[in-house]
Amino acid sequence: MEQKVALVIGANGVIGSNLIDHLSTLEDWRIIGVSRRGGEDTSNVRYLAVDLLDPVDTKAKLGSLTEVTHVFYAAYQDRPTWAELVAPNVEMLANVVDAVDPFVQHISLMQGYKVYGAHLGPFKTPAREDDPGHMPPEFNVSQQQLLEQRAGKWTWSAIRPSVVCGFALGNPMNLAMVIAIYAAMSKELGLPLRFPGKPGAYGTLLEMTDAGLLAKATVWAATTEKCANQAFNINNGDLFRWTGMWPKIAAFFDMDVAPPLQMQLDVVMADKEPLWNEMVRRYDLASHAYKEVSSWRFGDFVFSWDYDFFADGSKARRFGFHEFIDTERMFLDIFTDFRRHKVIP
Repeated sequence: MEQKVALVIGANGVIGSNLIDHLSTLEDWRIIGVSRRGGEDTSNVRYLAVDLLDPVDTKAKLGSLTEVTHVFYAAYQDRPTWAELVAPNVEMLANVVDAVDPFVQHISLMQGYKVYGAHLGPFKTPAREDDPGHMPPEFNVSQQQLLEQRAGKWTWSAIRPSVVCGFALGNPMNLAMVIAIYAAMSKELGLPLRFPGKPGAYGTLLEMTDAGLLAKATVWAATTEKCANQAFNINNGDLFRWTGMWPKIAAFFDMDVAPPLQMQLDVVMADKEPLWNEMVRRYDLASHAYKEVSSWRFGDFVFSWDYDFFADGSKARRFGFHEFIDTERMFLDIFTDFRRHKVIP
């Protein structure tokens, strides 16, 4: 088989780390992982610490990697407002493109339903890849426009997952971690598991994207010729409502369910670090700092969606990707992994 070399940008996030895990199972890939803090090399993966906001550092460290055939871009810089997100996130991608442009074959861009305005309020569902755009600013759109303008010697693909769930620590957008830590702390305090979001959000239709499934779809799109210069919605393939899912999550943690009560997790969980430290000591958990397991702002964001949140995933199936996963099973498997790694009791 022809050897391919993956440059995974954002290697330590939930998306990047699961992508590396998947690529590591494929015999025809070598992997280079890139993040701000780097990583510990393994037999399959070499890690680089790169400041993507610094064009000189990016060019120096990535421009010499002429063996790279595929870039998988999943880096993200958070900012307080939607408008402020554009400049740093577009700049980082531009610096990577400038560095690899002479030799890369394909650049895969990780996006999301923000392309459809899903973060702004009720949007057209199911969202389709050819839906018209919305008023900027939106960095996902600007990033894709950058790739469209620069492509020629290389091709691109844009992957649009729903909320991505998987095993990762220190990630600002990890819903499975939000739920697991919230449930574990509620149980420790002798409380039932209450849905903390908006009342209307408890009954809306949603979908999720398993990080492992996403990794498979991302590699498929990047290596399938007819997928070149295309965008794809990638989701688990089923829909759910929290009204049905929440009791099943509670059952996993052996907890009762109480009626929803809207709470801002970023506020009510702000003083819980001493409780977390005591739980780590009492249950002999892995020594993860509270900030590593806290994604409360993201939880508040997701639990505020009092409107349907899903997209049409049939384009990927028409192009040949047919895998799917049961979302309830996904949540329970991730929670089991958290227990196995002693993240939660």
